[in-house]
Amino acid sequence: MLKRHTISVKHAYDGLIWALKTQPNYKVHITLSLLAVIAGIWFKISYFEFLLIIFLITVGLVIETLNTGLEQTTDAIDRKIREDIKIAKDVAAAAMLIYAVGSFIIVCFIFIPKII
Repeated sequence: MLKRHTISVKHAYDGLIWALKTQPNYKVHITLSLLAVIAGIWFKISYFEFLLIIFLITVGLVIETLNTGLEQTTDAIDRKIREDIKIAKDVAAAAMLIYAVGSFIIVCFIFIPKII
């Protein structure tokens, strides 16, 4: 049983490394995440605010991972432009966009008062 879990973790790790190497949005997410953490240290944000930033980073990576997985799956089904696949990809991308906008608003609430 432990071997199965070890293999699952290895596959998850392989997927993460593949995404980090091949997906530009991951690089953007990681860069902005590091900037948020550095800014949090610089501005001495509260423990709760740090928890919120870490939560936002984690959920953003999860949504981006699901979006990437859906894109790869639909590309495996058919590379031709199909309206049903386009809608699936667009809706998954919209989920990330909605999350990014909401996260940006929260981050503004945390950092703007400290900057001003």
